Amino acid sequence: MYFKVVNGAVSINNESILESVNMEIKDHEHIGIVGRNGAGKSTLLKAIIHPDLFESGVAEEKFGIMSSNDFKVGYLKQNEGLFSKHTLLDEILEVYQPILDVYAKIKKLEEKLESGTSSLEDANRYVELEDTFKNMGGYEYKKEYLMALTKNGFTEDDLERPISSFSGGEQTKICFIKLVLSKPDLLLLDEPTNHLDIAGVLWLEEYLRNYPKTFVVVSHDRMFLNRVVNKIYEIEFGEVQVYHGNYEYYEREKKKRREIELNNYVRVQKEIERLERIVERFRYKPSKARMAMSKLKQIEKLSKTRAPKEEDYRTFHYRFSNFQESGKVVLNVNHLQFGYDKVLGEANFSLSKGRRLGIVGQNGTGKSTLLKTIVGLIPALSGNFEFGFHVQVAYFDQNFLQLNAQLTVYEEFQEKFPFKNDFEIRSALASFLFFKEDIDKKIEVLSGGEKVRLALCEVVYREANFLILDEPTNHLDILSKEKLEDVLASYPGTILFVSHDRYFIKKMADSILDFDHHQVTYYDYDYESYLEKKKENMEIKEEKVVKKEKKKQSKNKNTDAINKKITKLEKELHDLNEQLYLEEVYTNPEKYQEILEKIKNKEDELNELLMR
Repeated sequence: MYFKVVNGAVSINNESILESVNMEIKDHEHIGIVGRNGAGKSTLLKAIIHPDLFESGVAEEKFGIMSSNDFKVGYLKQNEGLFSKHTLLDEILEVYQPILDVYAKIKKLEEKLESGTSSLEDANRYVELEDTFKNMGGYEYKKEYLMALTKNGFTEDDLERPISSFSGGEQTKICFIKLVLSKPDLLLLDEPTNHLDIAGVLWLEEYLRNYPKTFVVVSHDRMFLNRVVNKIYEIEFGEVQVYHGNYEYYEREKKKRREIELNNYVRVQKEIERLERIVERFRYKPSKARMAMSKLKQIEKLSKTRAPKEEDYRTFHYRFSNFQESGKVVLNVNHLQFGYDKVLGEANFSLSKGRRLGIVGQNGTGKSTLLKTIVGLIPALSGNFEFGFHVQVAYFDQNFLQLNAQLTVYEEFQEKFPFKNDFEIRSALASFLFFKEDIDKKIEVLSGGEKVRLALCEVVYREANFLILDEPTNHLDILSKEKLEDVLASYPGTILFVSHDRYFIKKMADSILDFDHHQVTYYDYDYESYLEKKKENMEIKEEKVVKKEKKKQSKNKNTDAINKKITKLEKELHDLNEQLYLEEVYTNPEKYQEILEKIKNKEDELNELLMR
């Protein structure tokens, strides 16, 4: 596949979103698109699907689009859901319909071959179909989709559930799984990790690293981008810049380019000043007039060198000032069972002042439910928890349940902080990037990133000494995530948080609460040490399983050997008993007695083997 746009621009409702797009997408490229919220990343994906959205840009190059017409595009929008009466299995099998069609033909031919009414042509056709089935992945597709579903939190029991019974987030994941399993020539993914837990993100990373075709992904997940892409397009101030490398390369190269641009601009300004001094000195001397005119032309040419644009570093900020410290113990959780109609897990841990406890685990294991139990939104099923002395709690909910969708940004903040005057409210909102017309927007029309900023603004302005945060980095762009990390790093209190952002967890957590199915385990380690410890524990478990299996196999081997000896002894006993009825034996007392002795010895040996 091939797609290229030169000096393109995109406007939506007469508002210029992208002013200068120069982009090339080729076979086997793994491309990431980065930029601030609202920069136009999703718009660029839509324009790739619908090239007629492009128009001539602001640069001097001639606008043009070049594209091969024979490639299949798959596109996953943010928060995409399903409206289907199918079961999960039916929905997933739609992806494999070509394989299933071939399989149906094979089964039909098998029946004909078995009936004896087939021809040589039928036999040849059967062999061809078998080869086609194998080449299409017919023997691997079940394993492929079961692996994808399992890694994204679904079980085999879910296969027969109707799609309508899954949550919105789960339906988004099903859309995503269907899309990647369909293996389009060009895969476009808009924030695919938003609804994935860490296990799901790891599966996606592995899948995309080995993806044999082309994909373009918009993401704010730094670690994810670093591991899956080999080319990055950055959108800033309506312009698109290319970087040939992963995310770490992009960060280094962007800094290097900016330094070069700045140094070059400074050098050019110095040269312009030098030439201006020469012109000023000799412009009125007839013998030097030609030389002065030449210098003026040089100045005119150099003056076209543009100063580097200031990077878009606008983001929220906050300094904690009116802060009351809590006691040494902030939270004690004692055999706390949590859930709704059934127990999802049992937690048992203690949190001291100043600690940062990160909660990790698969979706659906009860992480958010535990937080809701601790802040009193749902009752505990058994056990108890207790806050320490002078503990003040502020809670961030990932679904923004604390925000009133019908209010404006200003009204929402005023309702939460009625004691603040107009200047204080506007200043507080401005520190989280809500200016002028923004504060009059209704919350129901805000983007996900804007809702996060407003909810975080309310949380930090409470000046509570214990923050409980449920997925605070969702919907934030990379710069905002980095700023949130800085704000929380300067926070003098205690933090309990749920996150699937591994970079954020690595930077923030000094201890981990691991949710693994119904098992909740506390690790008094930072994230990297926790991963090492978990790996060690997994290896120990696997070693025990291997030893158990070997012991079982050894036992089976011993049993097989004993069974063979028993069979042999039983035959020998049968033969000896038969000999007792021979005339030459029963008429010879010594011979008869000798065989009886042999029978007794064999019976003793047989009884011992039977006992074993």
